[in-house]
Amino acid sequence: MYPLNRNRRLRKSSSMRSLLQEHQLSPNDFIVPLFIVEGKQLKEPIPSMPGYFRLSLDLIAQKVISLWKQDLKAVLLFVKVPNNLKDNQGKEALNPDGLMQRAIKTIKDTVPEMIVMTDVALDPYSSFGHDGIVEEGKILNDPTVAVLAKMASSHAEAGADVVAPSDMMDGRVLAIRKQLESAQFHDTLIMSYSAKYASAFYGPFRDALDSAPGFGDKKTYQMDFANRKEALIETQRDLEEGADIVMVKPGLAYLDIIRDLKNTINAPIAAYQVSGEYAMLKAAAEKGWINHDQVMLEQLISFKRAGASLIASYFAEEVVKML
Repeated sequence: MYPLNRNRRLRKSSSMRSLLQEHQLSPNDFIVPLFIVEGKQLKEPIPSMPGYFRLSLDLIAQKVISLWKQDLKAVLLFVKVPNNLKDNQGKEALNPDGLMQRAIKTIKDTVPEMIVMTDVALDPYSSFGHDGIVEEGKILNDPTVAVLAKMASSHAEAGADVVAPSDMMDGRVLAIRKQLESAQFHDTLIMSYSAKYASAFYGPFRDALDSAPGFGDKKTYQMDFANRKEALIETQRDLEEGADIVMVKPGLAYLDIIRDLKNTINAPIAAYQVSGEYAMLKAAAEKGWINHDQVMLEQLISFKRAGASLIASYFAEEVVKML
């Protein structure tokens, strides 16, 4: 009761505020997304993601050395597949000498201790730009799951530490776990995109990989952004099927979902600060409307405060320089 209790005493100096700060950021919080292309000495800018690039394998090797020196210990890989290798079956996704498989091996050969996480979904490989096999305008669930399980096993065989199914097909975590167990990859983790919403924040990412859907949208498999309870149901099922880490995507507009999961489950929770969130901040800062670094820190701390254990963020390198 005032004046016996004066809460401002706890905020009276920078030292006191630092001493009592409830949440901090460290390099160990971050997963660094990397976009990979075929070729040599390629560093392709992504116009809708200022400061971010698609890199060829030789530059990816240099990149992970740099990341490791900054104490960034985990990368999440995405590949831009040439159009001539795309089809409706995801055949290239299973190629043991495919771009993803070679990228995994390159990183592991360069920095063996780097944690390599891989995207498991068909949209980069699909001639339709969808996360599954298409038949008569519909996305087929079970045939897609069968391919995803083989895809995940292929990544594990190449050396991936964590496979990350982002497709939102029903039953894919169980199928992947069974496939990994059958192939003796008992220590390969599954980071499931358990609460992945059908969001308008993904635009720049789809530009980066040329993976926008060729027809319709992804609302028959990604979640309705109006729903909250559904995220708990999806996440619980993924954990029952063998997921080790669960993810909420996008991040900033779904802090309530992160907190709901934190209050409900015991598994680690990853938040994905997606491309649209990155692009908005960059654009507003370029206009001089907001302070880039201060807003960046505020957003990233909000994920920790909501309950995230890990943050996949395009800002990872920028923020660790400030810590």
